[in-house]
Amino acid sequence: MYVTDEQIDVMRELINIGVGRAAGSLNTMLRSHVRLQVPSVETLLPSALEERIRELGEEMLSIVQLTFQGPFSGTASLIFLTRSAAKLVTVLTDDERNSLNLDSTRIGTLTEVGNIVLNGIVGVIGNEIEQYIHFSVPTYAENPVEVLLTPGDSDEDAMVVWAQAQFTVERHHIAGDIILLFEIGLFDVLWDAVNRKSARVL
Repeated sequence: MYVTDEQIDVMRELINIGVGRAAGSLNTMLRSHVRLQVPSVETLLPSALEERIRELGEEMLSIVQLTFQGPFSGTASLIFLTRSAAKLVTVLTDDERNSLNLDSTRIGTLTEVGNIVLNGIVGVIGNEIEQYIHFSVPTYAENPVEVLLTPGDSDEDAMVVWAQAQFTVERHHIAGDIILLFEIGLFDVLWDAVNRKSARVL
């Protein structure tokens, strides 16, 4: 599927709206100023996903993931290097323990952050096409890169949207990656809406 620069711009706009709403929810929940930015968005074929994930390095990863179904379906993931995840949770919870081993409280906090961010993004996309999207309960795992690469990732009947997010909490800059994996047959439903929005913008 050929993706135009205009379509990428619209996708970036939708994701930025989603993370903006997520930041507002996090500000309220955590009573701490949180700012989220998405400076870059790109689309990939699943065959390129392995290389892109490996660029994150060999360090263990912290990942919050949820699946969604509706007029389009897929998986949304928020990924941090485990060190960055620990730093984010420490800042948000005022927990000064300097440990890479996240206990249940800290895991719960990170899972809730991922849930808010990912629901915010996919929810905005659902609103764009005026369709209901059902979300699964988010899951959390700490896995090496190899565990994230499943056989389904090589399925070419899909499209990957990769967005790099930056969290700013009390002057701390923490980077994370947002991955949206869509089944391409249903992704067309979303892309038609993106094209219509591109036409309105243009």
